[in-house]
Amino acid sequence: MTAAIEVSGLSVRYGEIRALEDVDLKLDAGRVTGLIGMNGSGKSTLFKAMMGIVRPDQGEVRIAGRTAAEARKHGTIAYVPQSEDVDWNFPVSVHDVVMMGRYSHLGWTRRPGRADRVAVAEALDRVELSEYAGRQIGQLSGGQRRRAFVARGIAQEAGILFLDEPFAGVDKRSEATIVRLLRELAADGRTILVSTHDLHALPELADEAILLLRRILFQGSVSEALRPESLARCFGLDPLEQDAVS
Repeated sequence: MTAAIEVSGLSVRYGEIRALEDVDLKLDAGRVTGLIGMNGSGKSTLFKAMMGIVRPDQGEVRIAGRTAAEARKHGTIAYVPQSEDVDWNFPVSVHDVVMMGRYSHLGWTRRPGRADRVAVAEALDRVELSEYAGRQIGQLSGGQRRRAFVARGIAQEAGILFLDEPFAGVDKRSEATIVRLLRELAADGRTILVSTHDLHALPELADEAILLLRRILFQGSVSEALRPESLARCFGLDPLEQDAVS
C-alpha cells in the first residue's frame, strides 16, 4: 500500500547553510504525527519542501503518489502556517479565509456555488466559529485564528494537513478544540503532520512522533520520543557527548 507521504534522501541548503540533510520518512493515512525540534532544526523547511515551495538540492517527495507540486495543485495538501507568516491586517473576513480552501473545487468562473458555501458553513461550525464568519480575520484571538485556518483545510477536503506550531499562543479551549478536530480528521482517514513545542499535549494528540535536527533522529512511539535521552539529542544536548566532555 502506497504511503500517504514518502520522503527519500531529502536535502535542502540555503547557500552554505544545511537546513535538511538526507531526510527519509513515511507517513500513513489516518494518523497524527508530531514533529519535534528546536528552532532552526528544519521543521518549516521540511513543510515547504513537502509542499513543493522549496526545491530540494537532492531527494524526492511523493504525496499520495504525486510530486509535491502536483499534490498542491490538486488541493491534496492543506497548510496551517505559523502566526507570524500571516498578514492579519489584510481585509478579509473569516468566511473569506475558509472559502480560500475551496479554490481547487471552483469551476472556471471561480465563483462559489451552493456546495462551496455549504462546505464553508460546515467547516466553520465544526471549529466553533460560525458566529465570527463576518469578522475580519485579524480581529480574532490567537486560538480562533488557528481554528479558522483548520476550517480552511476542512473545507478544502484535503487528504493531508500540515500544521506549523498551531498551539503557540493559543488558549486552552482552542488547544483542546484543535486536538479534538485533528483526532476526528485522522479518524476520517486524513494524514496530519503537526510541528509543536507543546510536548505535554503530544500523548493525547499524536499517534507517533518524529524528532528532527536537520535529519531524522527518531520516528516512532510518542512515549519513546519523549524520553529524556531522546529529547536531549533532538535539542542538541546528547548526554553521551556531555559525558565525554566532562
